Amino acid sequence: MDLGLKEKVVVVTASSKGLGKASALEFAKEGAVVIISSRRQESVDATAAELRSESGNDQVHAFACDMSKAEDIKAMFQKVSEQFGRIDVLVNNTGGPKAGGFDKMSDDDWYAAFDQNLLSYIRTCREVLPYMKEQQFGRIVNISSSSTKEVIDGLILSNTMRAGMVGFAKTLAREVAGDNIMVNTVGPGKISTDRIAELNQAAADRQGITPDEVLKNTEAQIPRGRLGEPAEFARTVVFLASSANSYVTGQSIVVDGGFLKAL
Repeated sequence: MDLGLKEKVVVVTASSKGLGKASALEFAKEGAVVIISSRRQESVDATAAELRSESGNDQVHAFACDMSKAEDIKAMFQKVSEQFGRIDVLVNNTGGPKAGGFDKMSDDDWYAAFDQNLLSYIRTCREVLPYMKEQQFGRIVNISSSSTKEVIDGLILSNTMRAGMVGFAKTLAREVAGDNIMVNTVGPGKISTDRIAELNQAAADRQGITPDEVLKNTEAQIPRGRLGEPAEFARTVVFLASSANSYVTGQSIVVDGGFLKAL
C-alpha cells in the first residue's frame, strides 16, 4: 500500500524517546520530511541523528519545544513554516501527567496536567489548521492513553485530561472533515516504554513486589501474552496520518493487544 507520505511535512511533538520517537522513525522510513521536538535541544538533536541513521532519510529535523508553554509552541511552528512552507501532518504527543489519586493532587498539579496534556494539543492544532485548510489536506493524530476507553486506577489526572482531549478531537474532526482534514486519537495499551517502566515501579512500590513481578502479572492479562512494541503502535499512527486514510476520522483507537475489556 502506498501511504503517500513521501516528502510530506510531518511534525511529531515530544519525540526524543518513546512512542513519539517510534512514530517519527516510521514516518522517516516512508520518506517524509520529519520535524521532531523535545524540551532540550541536545536531546532532540541526538534523536534526530539516530533517526536519520536508522531510516536512511536525511530529512529529519530537530526543534526545542516545551509543550506546556504557549510561546514555545508558537515559536516552533513559526520556524517550521518559515523553513518548509507547509505542514501536512501533526502528531500530538506529550509525556504523561503525574501519577496518583485524588487526595495527592494540588491545584498546581491539575493546572500542569491541563497545560501539558490538553491545552497543548489545542494550541498545536490552532497553529497547523490554517495550513491544512489552505492545502485542503491535513492529518492530525493525537497520541493519548488507553484511559480514554477504560480508566486506570491511580492516574486521575490522565483519566481526566485524556477524556477531555478525545472530546475536543471528536468535535474538531466534525468541523474540519469538509477540508479533507482527518483527526483521530490513538491510545497505547501496555507498550514497552519508559512510561510503562515508571508505572510498573510505582505499582511495585504500592504492592510490595518487584517490577518484574508486576510485568509478569500484566503480561498474563494481555491476550497477546506480551507488551506491545513501540513500532507496532507507531504503524497505526502512520496509517491514520497518511493519504491512504481517506475516511477514518473522529475515532479513538486503542492499540493494546486485546488488553482492555471495554467495548
